[in-house]
Amino acid sequence: MNMINLTASQLRQAANLKEKIAGLENELAQLMGTKAASTATAKPAKRGGMSAAGKARIAAAQKLRWAKIKAGKPVAKTAPKPAKKKFTMSAAAKAKISAAAKARWAKIKAAKK
Repeated sequence: MNMINLTASQLRQAANLKEKIAGLENELAQLMGTKAASTATAKPAKRGGMSAAGKARIAAAQKLRWAKIKAGKPVAKTAPKPAKKKFTMSAAAKAKISAAAKARWAKIKAAKK
């Protein structure tokens, strides 16, 4: 029988049975004097991580980068960006844009009348 086709009451009954089995496994383990080998409560093994030597290499590299920054030396791969040139508009250009905007609004207002 497929798990997808089970009703809610059947799923609850299956969960109850699983809990009973886990309890019986624990009880048996206590009688036998061993740890319970329950698959329901077992946590997966931790994977990955980093060795102490790897952490030390990363920390040393970061300290070196900060030392260079504090000494005022440029750090590799990060060149300072040039300052942006400030753009100033001439008075004639401003007047031209203003006149065009006024003409546009006058046309819109005339169309509404």
